[in-house]
Amino acid sequence: MGRFFIPREWRFARYVWFLILFEFPFTVANLALFGIASPNLYRTILWNEGGKMGFNSDSSTIIYAYANYRPVKIPLVWSGFNTQYHLVIGVVCMFFWLIKVTMWLLHVFLPIFSVLLHIPLLAIWAYGIYIQTSPDTIDPKRTNNGAPWYITKNCNIVDDSTIRGYCMQAKSSFAVSCIMVSIYALFLLLSLYSLYPTATALSAHRTRQAEKRAEQEKWASYSASNTPDGTNEMTAEQQWQHMWELQQLPRTPGTATFAPAGGMGMGGGKTPMTPRTRAFGDLEGGYGHAPAPAPAHLYAAPQQEVSPAPHPSWVAHAHGGMAQGAVAQTWYGGNAGGAREEAGYVPAQQVSPVAEREEYQFGYRDEGKGKGVGFAH
Repeated sequence: MGRFFIPREWRFARYVWFLILFEFPFTVANLALFGIASPNLYRTILWNEGGKMGFNSDSSTIIYAYANYRPVKIPLVWSGFNTQYHLVIGVVCMFFWLIKVTMWLLHVFLPIFSVLLHIPLLAIWAYGIYIQTSPDTIDPKRTNNGAPWYITKNCNIVDDSTIRGYCMQAKSSFAVSCIMVSIYALFLLLSLYSLYPTATALSAHRTRQAEKRAEQEKWASYSASNTPDGTNEMTAEQQWQHMWELQQLPRTPGTATFAPAGGMGMGGGKTPMTPRTRAFGDLEGGYGHAPAPAPAHLYAAPQQEVSPAPHPSWVAHAHGGMAQGAVAQTWYGGNAGGAREEAGYVPAQQVSPVAEREEYQFGYRDEGKGKGVGFAH
C-alpha cells in the first residue's frame, strides 16, 4: 500500500455497531419464520386460496397442463425453492454475523472487509426479494405480473382464521427480508464512505511512509558500508565505541580470588564457579555440609621462626633467584613474626603454579568422585 492507501478506520463507528446489534434480531426472526414454513406449511394453501379469489393460478393448473401434454413449471413464488433458499441464507447470515461481531470486538473488522462481505450478502438477499415477488403467469385467465396477493392485499379478506394467520406469517417473512436488505445496503454504504480517505488520514499515511523510507535508507547505507569480504569499514571512533560496548558486558559470576576464611589457611577458600558447577556440587553433597579435613600430607611441617622479611615470589624461586637452603613461606602463612602462630597460621612451602597438578582430596581412586583442590608438595 505504498501508493494506494486503504483506510482502516470507520467514519461512523457508532452507527456500524448499532447496525451490527440491529441485525441480530431480524436474522433470528428470518430463521424462525422460514424454519416454521419449511418445507411446505402454508405455501400451497396460500396458492390455492389466491386461485379461488382469482388473484393467481392454483395447483390444479399444473395438473391440467400435464393432462393436456402441455407441461409448465411451477411459478417460482410458489415453489419449494422459495422457502428453502431463505432458510439457507438465514443460516449463512447468522454464521457471518458471529464472525463479524468477533472481528469488531477484536478491532480487525476493517471497512475493506465489510465491503467484501456485504456485497455478496446484499446480492443473495436481493435475489430472495425477487423470488418472493416473482410473477405467476402460467394461467392466462388469472395472470399476476407482480407480488403475490398475501403481500399486496390485506389478510382480512380471508374468512378462514387459519389461512389468515398463514397470510400474516408470509407477510412478516417478506417484511423481514426487506429489512435485511436495508441493513446490508446501509453496511455497504458506510463501508464505501469509510474507504474514502480524509485529508488527515492521507497526511498520517504519508508521514508513516516517509519514516519507513528513511529507515530503509538507513539500513541500506549500513549494508553498503560492509566490504565484500565481510569486514566492516568503521572509523576509529566507531571502533572505539564498539570495543567500549563490549567491555560493558557482564562478567562471568564467581569469586576472583582464593581468599582464606576462618584463619585456617586454605580451609575456607572459595573457588570461582559457574552455576552449573554449583548445581552438580549440590547434587553430590559437596556443598551445604561441613568441609572434611584435608590430609595432613598437604601441609608442610612447621618451620623455624624466620625474621619478618618480604617473601620472595615463586617467579624468583623458579628462575633460581633464591639462596640455597632458603625457605619460601607461602602467602597463606603471613609474615607477622610470632603473631602468625598465635593467630593460627600454618606456614607451608611455596609452590609454583606451574608445578601444581591435580590430585584427589578424597581417596576415591579412579571412580571420578570427590575430586577436590589439589596441591603439590
